[in-house]
Amino acid sequence: QVQLVESGGGLVQTGGSLRLSCATSSRTFSRYPLGWFRQAPGQERQFVAAINWDADSIYYADSVKGRFTISRDNAKNTVYLQMNSLKSEDTAVYSCAARSGTVVQISGKLYDYWGQGTQVTVSS
Repeated sequence: QVQLVESGGGLVQTGGSLRLSCATSSRTFSRYPLGWFRQAPGQERQFVAAINWDADSIYYADSVKGRFTISRDNAKNTVYLQMNSLKSEDTAVYSCAARSGTVVQISGKLYDYWGQGTQVTVSS
């Protein structure tokens, strides 16, 4: 069982930055593709970014491309989401996810393990 724990959320003004982290104690973490997803109140879960095990395959949603950066440190069993130039529409609960496969995916339905989420609120 893979347990994921997010941190780094909070309240930030428009144009500001936040760095989310997602840590796991799983020794198999380094082989898993990882993704970040978000869900705003009343909306469906939305793909944000995903990265494969050696970071040579990375995908971003168009809405965050150029502003967000996903990265991972397999030695620390941690994946990061650096969020810059934040907008009010980025306000959501952000969750990280891992899938027990080899191919990175953008559909949340293909991920097997989820964190509890961390709230990001961008105020104008």
